[in-house]
Amino acid sequence: MNAVPKTMAAVRLLGHGGLDRLVYSRDVPVPSAGPGEVLIKVSACGMNNTDVWVREGAYGTEDDPAAVSTWRRQGNTLTFPRIQGTDTVGRVVATGEGVDCGRIGERVMVDFSIYNRDDDSLADIDYMGHGRDGGYAEYMTLPAENAHVVSTDMSDIELATFCCAYLTGERMLERARLAAGEIVLVTGASGGVGSGIIQLARARGAIPIALTASGKEQAMLDIGAEAVVTRGSGDLFLAVATAAKGRAIDVVADLVGGVIFNDLLKILRPEGRYTTAGAIAGPVVQLDLRTMYLKQLELHGSSQGSRADFRRLVGYIEAKKIRPLVGGVYPLSEFHRAQTDFMQKNFVGKLVVVPDAIA
Repeated sequence: MNAVPKTMAAVRLLGHGGLDRLVYSRDVPVPSAGPGEVLIKVSACGMNNTDVWVREGAYGTEDDPAAVSTWRRQGNTLTFPRIQGTDTVGRVVATGEGVDCGRIGERVMVDFSIYNRDDDSLADIDYMGHGRDGGYAEYMTLPAENAHVVSTDMSDIELATFCCAYLTGERMLERARLAAGEIVLVTGASGGVGSGIIQLARARGAIPIALTASGKEQAMLDIGAEAVVTRGSGDLFLAVATAAKGRAIDVVADLVGGVIFNDLLKILRPEGRYTTAGAIAGPVVQLDLRTMYLKQLELHGSSQGSRADFRRLVGYIEAKKIRPLVGGVYPLSEFHRAQTDFMQKNFVGKLVVVPDAIA
């Protein structure tokens, strides 16, 4: 095992704002593994919407939706500079006090969640890349219990497409109790979470219908969508009814929000379930409460996932029930280009950033 250097390359977020607030440096000190921790040499890290929203401070507050605020609206743990990056894969190169040094050399996928509790409650959840440094760097420390060996022949880049997006998607479906044989409409279906939900729904024996942009229809069918509705192609209610061949929609897994929100509630069957973990088309929506209470709908907000959700995700990976969708790979030094391409959404699946020595 090679000696660990004193400094490393990393992308640091210096404050809320534009891409200029993300600075690539080659002289960032390599962190040391503390008690109960491991140090990993990062080989790949997937990109997520949360990276962008945290950089922009786009989470608002309960009193002011337009306020600059980070992911944890209350009890903020974000300090600057911060190394973002959640979906990290790497190899253990050092261990802290209390951790078996036999773990050195393991290839691990990082469970990025900072649980802050011993149970599966997510009421006080945080994450690596926000409450502590993440994987947009050459090295990263984390609690040893969050470093998981996954039995798979996937490459590091492929393995880095799963954790945040698929864990978020699995939590959404778990909260909505999606069952075998049920139909789920997935909005934003070509993105990391959406494309993950299509596969996760199939893993449960459910039937996913994708709502996506023009030009991505075949890609959605290829990853498991039963049918595809093209965004902006006309009356959404009628288009979904046609795609479902008259069958009722049991669950809506929404990552878009915005102006279609109320239509999504109309699409649901009576006693249907709506679950959301994103709002890329707009977080402030109009809700006709009569639609909600007369149809006896359930509305679920969801973010990240529990330890149990993560274990199921690893099981799906090892059983080859879900597959990676790599939309592009970028060297760490070209992070601005990577995030620019990410925001333009002209890809399917996940974009992955790798250290320059690997690129």
